[in-house]
Amino acid sequence: QVQLVESGGELVQAGGSLRLSCAASARTFTNYALGWFRQAPGKEREFVAAISRSGTYTYYGDSVKGRFTISRDNAKNTVYLQMNSLKPEDTAVYYCAAQPLFRETVVLGFGQYEYWGQGTQVTVSS
Repeated sequence: QVQLVESGGELVQAGGSLRLSCAASARTFTNYALGWFRQAPGKEREFVAAISRSGTYTYYGDSVKGRFTISRDNAKNTVYLQMNSLKPEDTAVYYCAAQPLFRETVVLGFGQYEYWGQGTQVTVSS
């Protein structure tokens, strides 16, 4: 069982930056591939970014590529999402997710993640 707790969401102006954190309770954090998703009101949950167990591989959704960076600190059991050049369309609840894996690879599908956090609200004003 893994518990995930996101933090760092807040109201920010367009063009600004935020860093989201997600702390995990997992005993062996390095066994998990991690991801960030977001969901805006009235929309489906959208893939944002993913990172492999050791951090070797990352992958981004097209809408955030070049602006967001996912990273992880395995010593702190934490995954981060650095968000730069924020736009109003980035407004959403952001969720982190974890999936135990044997392989060093990323997980991209919403349905492929077993564990989810409760979400943190990011609001970007124009």
